[in-house]
Amino acid sequence: MTYIRVQLGALGLALLTGLAAPPAHAAEDPAAAPTVEERRLDKAAPQEILARSGFATVAPEFVRALGKARSYAQAERVVERQGARLWQRAVDRAQGRGPAGGDLSRDDDRPLYWARLGMTREVRQWEPQFGLTEAQRTRLLNSLERTSRGQDTIRYPHSKGVKRILVTGFDPFTLDRDIRISNPSGATALALDGTVIETADGPARVETAVFPVRWQDFADGTVERTLRRHLPRVDLFTTVSQGRVGRFDVERTNGAWRGGFGDNENLSRTETIPVTDPASQPQWTSTTLPYKDIVAASTGRFPVYDNTSVTEIPAGGTTPVVRPEGPTPGSTARAGGGGDYLSNEIAYRATLLRDRLGLTDSLPGGHVHTPVLQFGTGNTDPASGTVTDPQFIQNRLDIIAQVRSILKVAADADVTD
Repeated sequence: MTYIRVQLGALGLALLTGLAAPPAHAAEDPAAAPTVEERRLDKAAPQEILARSGFATVAPEFVRALGKARSYAQAERVVERQGARLWQRAVDRAQGRGPAGGDLSRDDDRPLYWARLGMTREVRQWEPQFGLTEAQRTRLLNSLERTSRGQDTIRYPHSKGVKRILVTGFDPFTLDRDIRISNPSGATALALDGTVIETADGPARVETAVFPVRWQDFADGTVERTLRRHLPRVDLFTTVSQGRVGRFDVERTNGAWRGGFGDNENLSRTETIPVTDPASQPQWTSTTLPYKDIVAASTGRFPVYDNTSVTEIPAGGTTPVVRPEGPTPGSTARAGGGGDYLSNEIAYRATLLRDRLGLTDSLPGGHVHTPVLQFGTGNTDPASGTVTDPQFIQNRLDIIAQVRSILKVAADADVTD
């Protein structure tokens, strides 16, 4: 998730019919119209990404399976199976299992994003003969979102001596600026899901999930719903998103503020981050990741910073002020170290959940911003550029490898500190 805050311009770049089945057809209800995200799907770049990865068959296969459902219960089972299959297919492709399906590099996160949108568009417009209420349609869409993002398949082995690490990533975003965009945090989630990192205290199993770039999903509690039952059982967690150009950042402080930048539905929210029990909501939360160890270690080609800066309204004041060393007592948040967009929000929500579960002193967790994933020289024009190039691929691979190294340092620090 690109780092977005008050000084946005400083970034440089601001910153996914069966035989004899009743035919599916577009619903007349305006609520069934494709979303902003889904309408981008028919553009040339998404179609090329799907074709060059083998994922162009996902939505048609889904339609055939869904068309065989003769009841809502059957439709539920189809959606759950197909969503989970999409997630596993994307993970397998990223980790080199099975056919590549095309010449697009395996580390690419975009086929998952665009294939999912093809599936959600079909559910949104599906009108089976047995009838479907809008509440049922919403439940199907929610199920598809969860299963195709790995949110309900976070499972760790019961073996003693195996550490547990939880990592989250994001969909591509700012697609109206450049529809070719990939998100290295989502690519990292696919590359690391179910893998093992050898730490100083033995093996550590990594489990991952991906989240949408939509304000409403976060207000509806998707982060807390996914993470709540896992945080008491893991040894380390980090939310990950795309940040600044040419650098990693461990974000020291997260702020309780939404700055209004448009999401993937082109919707804006400027408000205090909505959470349960707002009366006890803090303005700031802090990382418990071993940031000193991470910054000091040699983890890859990109420099890693301990970012302490925030933007606040000081106690008794009315004007936002940048504080390079962190918030002052009694201040009101206007941007955390990770800005005021959904990257800051997932960090805030995850660390607030950690604190409300009483895990502040026992669970290392926080947010890591990756470098912006850039195309190669000469491939920077969205109108004339290609959807991939060698430098673009290498940049993404280097970012994935460095996140993995950062996780190893963090897990080792928990043992040796």
